[in-house]
Amino acid sequence: MGETTVTPQEGLEEAVPHPVTAETGQPRQGGIQRLRTPRRPRLWFEILLIAVSYWTYSLIRNAVPEQKSEALRNADWIWKVEHHLGIAVEESVNHAVNSVTWLIIGMNYYYATLHFVVTLGVLVWLYRSHPGRYAATRMVLFATTGVALVGYYLYPLAPPRLMNGGGFIDTVMVHQTWGSMASGDLKNMSNQYAAMPSMHIGWSLWCGLTIFALASVPWVRVLGLLYPTATLVVIVATANHFWLDAVGGIACLAFGFTVAWVWYGTLPYALPRLVAARGASGARLPAPSRAG
Repeated sequence: MGETTVTPQEGLEEAVPHPVTAETGQPRQGGIQRLRTPRRPRLWFEILLIAVSYWTYSLIRNAVPEQKSEALRNADWIWKVEHHLGIAVEESVNHAVNSVTWLIIGMNYYYATLHFVVTLGVLVWLYRSHPGRYAATRMVLFATTGVALVGYYLYPLAPPRLMNGGGFIDTVMVHQTWGSMASGDLKNMSNQYAAMPSMHIGWSLWCGLTIFALASVPWVRVLGLLYPTATLVVIVATANHFWLDAVGGIACLAFGFTVAWVWYGTLPYALPRLVAARGASGARLPAPSRAG
């Protein structure tokens, strides 16, 4: 028999398999894509990150020069704009609520405490119940706060209670309650002219939207929406902010969501609820199949 030769068929390309992981059988991700993939948060790192981030935020916020004259001029301008728009009712709300002692005292303590307590509570809930969405949702909060610092630096603004001849009542001073770092003996520890944007609104709306989007109990979802609404009433009634400060806080939150969307390619709440666990060798293991 004569020799036969075998030639490859024309148009047939050699199939080169992509490298896959031993655990999941999925193609290995590049460095950037891997960073964008939700990962299980680590408790020690999250505690350290939040502590350092809040310390840095407070340090930078309070280090912004207290440009009193410019802050007062800006407050006068905001007040005029609100009169022009027909929404300058903060003084009426401030005086009306201040006439109900138990209510305004409660609002003073609300202003001083829930801003931190509820925000931390939502972070803990996300960490425990929605680990796959935690990092992206936390990124929204951090980006929101970061851009707010730029606002404090570029646009110093006095709160209504510090306006010259504004007629507003500083409810903390009047009722001697511990309700604001910017009143009483603590006023020298905080920048009093960092009212724009309002992070009480930025943070509370972040909490409210997160609760509404992810909670499974209907009445809890309703509370999520009521929380930023109540916060808006409180910041105005205590004369700590104008309505337009709240608009600034909403704009900062929109920026935060945009940053997270660009990084993860979707909104945080659309990410999987659970993420892959890590085995003893540090390899990623498939996440359990649970609805989320």
